Amino acid sequence: MASHPTYARTAVTRRLLTVAALVAVAVAGWLGWQRWRGGAAPVTYTTTPLARTTLVRSVTASGTLSPVEISTVGSQVSGRVIEVLVDHNDRVAQGQVLARLDPQVLTGERAQARARLQAAQAELVRAKATAANAHVTARRTASLIASGAVSTADVDAAQAAAAVADAAVASARASIVLAQAQVRNAETNLTYTTITAPIAGVVISRSVDPGNTVAASLQAPELFVIAGDLARMELHASVAEADVSQLADGQRVELAFDAYPERTFAGAVRQIRNQAVTTNNVVTYDAVVSVANPDGRLRPGMTATATFVVDQAADALVVPVKALRYRPATAATAKPTRGARPSPGVWVLRDGAPARVAVTTGLSDGTSTVVVGAGLAEGDAIITADSRARTAPGGAGAGSASRGSNRTSGPPGPPPMF
Repeated sequence: MASHPTYARTAVTRRLLTVAALVAVAVAGWLGWQRWRGGAAPVTYTTTPLARTTLVRSVTASGTLSPVEISTVGSQVSGRVIEVLVDHNDRVAQGQVLARLDPQVLTGERAQARARLQAAQAELVRAKATAANAHVTARRTASLIASGAVSTADVDAAQAAAAVADAAVASARASIVLAQAQVRNAETNLTYTTITAPIAGVVISRSVDPGNTVAASLQAPELFVIAGDLARMELHASVAEADVSQLADGQRVELAFDAYPERTFAGAVRQIRNQAVTTNNVVTYDAVVSVANPDGRLRPGMTATATFVVDQAADALVVPVKALRYRPATAATAKPTRGARPSPGVWVLRDGAPARVAVTTGLSDGTSTVVVGAGLAEGDAIITADSRARTAPGGAGAGSASRGSNRTSGPPGPPPMF
């Protein structure tokens, strides 16, 4: 009986797959034997050149720019605006007229107050005349008591009338004082229809136009905002609670504004305010930074990133922090003496092998650290990691490298331990 063609093809396919699997196992075994016979692969070192630079430790915060002196101009009286004499960015002198309100209503109130004063003065004249007549009547009545023409009761009544007349005079005098105060108040309110600048400076806000009605009730409406001197500004930066202890008055500050990405502005800490600001359970403090603005480029309300210079080391040798944590594989396996604290050191790649150099550490910004050590020279290849070793506890894993680092192959290390 002839075999079926499909069955024959399936058998051939199975035999080919079996042969391919055996070949793969053989190749893998041969490669493993070759590696074992040739020893461990060479160790690859990650290095960075030892650089001499200026290291700065700083605190960063964001803030908003504002004028040192600023005045909000409002209106103490209500009325319709009939004239506005200034606009945004106009420079004004102290006392300069900014706007005027319609004075007709207040002029009428002043006329009423003056009329009430005149009426009070006339009432005083009448009261004085009445009082004088009452006193004459009282004296005449008293002189007739001896002849029996009047009774004692008549004398008492005449004296009481004189006393009432005297009280009317005093009341008239008080009415005059009140009327005079009302006149002065009406005249003062009338002067408030002319809005003037309380300080010299620049108009940075105008919120009124001719024809608007100003309603001054419980508080004065805001009509203008005047910045005193834009050549002197201040930045209010929100500093985190953990960083505020590092700041001090007079400290140098570098300011970066989004509006001028190519330029850095200088400032100085003027004041660290004690009032804490809590937002979403985060505590910050207001640091006031003085900023010179002689060319007027900076504008009120601009946001900036403030870098407070806490400390700095100039012209110093600087290594990455992870270079201080690096240990070669052979050194990492050595056990330190009980109670001994290892001295800081860095490993330098010399003649293809790591060499340890003891150093004294200085200023650190958390990423880089200043080091001083005999035998260190600018340009030395500082090892930060290798293909086998791990950094000391707290460091990055093997193979991590900083920007600009170089990878260099050294001699083979000890064979791996399985």
